[in-house]
Amino acid sequence: MKNKLNQLGKARIPFLFVIDFEIKHFYIAPLDKLDNQIFFSIDGFSNVNNCDDFKSERFLLKKKAISLSQYTVAFNRVLKEMVEGNTYLLNLTFPTEIEINTSLLNIFFASQAPFKLYFQNQFVTFSPERFISIKNNLIKTYPMKGTINALIPNAREKILADEKEKAEHTMVVDLLRNDLSKVAKKVKVNKFRYIDKIKAGPKALLQVSSEIAGVLENTWHERMGDILLSLLPAGSISGAPKIKTLEIIKEVESYRRGFFTGVFGYFDGEQLDSAVMIRFIEQNPNQLIYKSGGGITIDSNVSLEYQEMLEKVYLPTFLS
Repeated sequence: MKNKLNQLGKARIPFLFVIDFEIKHFYIAPLDKLDNQIFFSIDGFSNVNNCDDFKSERFLLKKKAISLSQYTVAFNRVLKEMVEGNTYLLNLTFPTEIEINTSLLNIFFASQAPFKLYFQNQFVTFSPERFISIKNNLIKTYPMKGTINALIPNAREKILADEKEKAEHTMVVDLLRNDLSKVAKKVKVNKFRYIDKIKAGPKALLQVSSEIAGVLENTWHERMGDILLSLLPAGSISGAPKIKTLEIIKEVESYRRGFFTGVFGYFDGEQLDSAVMIRFIEQNPNQLIYKSGGGITIDSNVSLEYQEMLEKVYLPTFLS
């Protein structure tokens, strides 16, 4: 994987990459040789010319989530690891069985998310979270951590004043600042805890993000694989310290994430852009699975974290 990314980058061949959470499975192909069942849109850069296949309809969603008691068992195991000092931030996720009245392809076309990917009818993701971008030798990452329903009175003020949320976000920013320092120089936080409003089906969520940047050398594209693999998995959907936290995630979560919380992106010969695969629906043999979760710290409340996991299970609002 690393060599292929480096070779395409060195040759300045435009390509798409899709990498799973465990960095074991991937799809990498030049843009002019993409599978005809792969569609993407990354902040306006897309291989989709029209939406003729889109069917405008009101989407219906039924959820069959794990119970609060099941979630609590895993949550308490995470807290035990935190008390023992093995992790201080862990992104805990679970699968939710869903029933919908539409197709994965239709969801791709309906979504107005800035980052979306339909992959061979295996999964669709409509993500609000950028992973890294590289332009003019400047690498940037945008950790997104902290979510609140936009309809809650004074939601913006509440999420920014919440000490637990601030601590969680600060940990992620520190983790990603350190990650960027592995591949770039002059790393700094340009913006800290700003608010993005995102559509979550019929309602809206406020998400807290930050911007971290560093400087790369002129030949960065020749080591594109080294850069990407040094930063994976993304800190915002794993935790800190990263290596030990990944071990705990594997033990605590009752399933394999697969491509969920992996990354996808493109290189156009000059610049790179990419996203974290959250807001993710997977087609299993007999069932659709929506995967979601959130960051846990020692101060987390189990009921609130469980509710946040469920709130992130939604379909994009249909186009009118």
